[in-house]
Amino acid sequence: MRKKREEGEREKVIVLGGMIGVGKTTYAESIADHLSSQVFYESVDNNPLLDKFYADKKRWAFALQIFFLNKRFKSIKKALHNKNNVLDRSIYEDALFARINYESGNMSQAEFDCYIELLENMMEELEGMPKKAPDLFIYLQASFDTIEERIQKRGRDFEQFDNNPDLEAYMKNLHSRYDDWVFNHYNASEILVINADKYDITQKEDAQEVLAQIDQRLVELEKENKRRIS
Repeated sequence: MRKKREEGEREKVIVLGGMIGVGKTTYAESIADHLSSQVFYESVDNNPLLDKFYADKKRWAFALQIFFLNKRFKSIKKALHNKNNVLDRSIYEDALFARINYESGNMSQAEFDCYIELLENMMEELEGMPKKAPDLFIYLQASFDTIEERIQKRGRDFEQFDNNPDLEAYMKNLHSRYDDWVFNHYNASEILVINADKYDITQKEDAQEVLAQIDQRLVELEKENKRRIS
């Protein structure tokens, strides 16, 4: 299914977004393989703070947000410099998580203000990159039932919320905010919505259909770009 890049074809930077557990890494790997590009992974499995955050959000929310912000800044800088990459989560979503933690009382006003100032400084730095922004944001949209099922299937102990009402409330709040953030606040690039309830990219037929949608959108974007510069 690997797509051979044609001579002169514009290199693409694609970022994926969506709820915790929706399957971003699996999608990113399939897309990267298809487009012969590199994957930049979210720092989860080697994250020294994530399990601490789930155990005590008020104690660890700010530290976790700074950890993720730093890692995502490094990743987007490399991606925009190399110009042909897929990111399974990017810096653009980071503020959504920080705001929810702030509004939930997990971060103080001073911590949130510090975070926002740092994020704004980082975003200004991206203006100096060879590419200024991603070419496409792929939003993996799914119901909360699908998210819950995939989190259970993934099996990370600290993410399970069957007997953790506080964590379940956090996840539901995050899920309820995603559509608004994507459609009303994200403006760095064009958006492609993939129905993650409908498609399982680990299945061959679903993967073919999803990758065909991505190919079509990239072709459309390339045509739009040529019209703008002609």
